[in-house]
Amino acid sequence: MKGKIRNAIVLGWQGTNQLLWPAVCINCRESISETDGGLCRKCWDDLLECTGGDYCRRCGRDASRFALIDGACGDCQTGRFAFDRMARAGVYAKSLKDMIVGFKRGRTELDLVLGSLADSALQGGGFAGEIEFFVPVPLHWSRQLVRGYNQSLALAKRLQHDGAKINTDLVRVRRTRFQPTMKTAAQRAKNVKGAFAVRKGHRFAGRAVCLVDDIKTTGATLNECAKTIKEAGASKVFALVLSVAGQTLQ
Repeated sequence: MKGKIRNAIVLGWQGTNQLLWPAVCINCRESISETDGGLCRKCWDDLLECTGGDYCRRCGRDASRFALIDGACGDCQTGRFAFDRMARAGVYAKSLKDMIVGFKRGRTELDLVLGSLADSALQGGGFAGEIEFFVPVPLHWSRQLVRGYNQSLALAKRLQHDGAKINTDLVRVRRTRFQPTMKTAAQRAKNVKGAFAVRKGHRFAGRAVCLVDDIKTTGATLNECAKTIKEAGASKVFALVLSVAGQTLQ
């Protein structure tokens, strides 16, 4: 009898709660059911479209598995990146793009869905077992002061890994211009050159490290971070990103 009363109270509270504060999609704010996982059907469909497909494990760009040689596409055979391998959640488009932009602009509630996507990408990346440290790509202190948080650190905190710890010994020592304002890959590389350093007493020597970031476009920022960490003695540097920009959905 007591169990029936308790269930009735719970159901009544849930119904009242739904009337007073109806569930909405955390991305587009459309009304949804509380069982929809936080997103409306359209946003889920968009997200599935953005996160499907094969990609190059060196640069993260779309590539057929039959066009890969040793896991890398034709453009990456020259080894132009300092990081060893990459895992991505999807393409920077549609609802994934909207959520990443919102996440950067203070909508921290999106970390639940985005963190889950990043974790799925990590588990499917093929290098999770080698990682000893997760290193979020740092913001300059002045930008983090304005934003109030580092979105890459928030993502890193959502990753499920029994052995690796988050390490913040990589710091941004120079305030750079926003990368999206740079028109070419060369400009992006020049913009971030020398912008990172490691703290005194860091623990990177001989370790396998995974950089964590939200977007990879040309890879200039990740590349500069990887160079800095390898110069500090890291044995391997991987990269995990939510999305890769510059792709066209079919």
